[in-house]
Amino acid sequence: MSKKEIYEQKAEVLVAPIVEKYGFELVDVEYVKEGGNFYLRAYVDKPGGITVDDCETVSREFSDKLDEADFIDEAYIMEVSSPGLGRPLKKEKDFRRSMGEEVEIRTYRPINREKEFYGILTAYDENSVTIDCEGEEKIFQKADIALIRLAFDF
Repeated sequence: MSKKEIYEQKAEVLVAPIVEKYGFELVDVEYVKEGGNFYLRAYVDKPGGITVDDCETVSREFSDKLDEADFIDEAYIMEVSSPGLGRPLKKEKDFRRSMGEEVEIRTYRPINREKEFYGILTAYDENSVTIDCEGEEKIFQKADIALIRLAFDF
């Protein structure tokens, strides 16, 4: 297991009880390096959407727990935020909730000279995702998918 995965797993164990206490959903935890800084992010949500005040409440308690545990070697910035409109589908519950919704799939390598696909999520299992692209069924192996998220139109 990589250091990134270990940090994410330990952080999830710390933040999950805080999120549950307030009746929120823990969408994801990520540890990433962006622009020379490390970030530990917890994405939380609730029906009707998460507010800035909700994020602040979780952030204060999460920060205290992280200080106590002190398991991250590097300096980092901790953030608690909403998963946003472009919420990725990562866990089984994300796929279940999104059945029948339009999704965007981006693949690592082109498939028939395309890397972006849009369609209605019709099926999934641990290895594959199936979408209906205007009447044509397309099956993607999860290992080939760089990103899958709900599609949104502006």
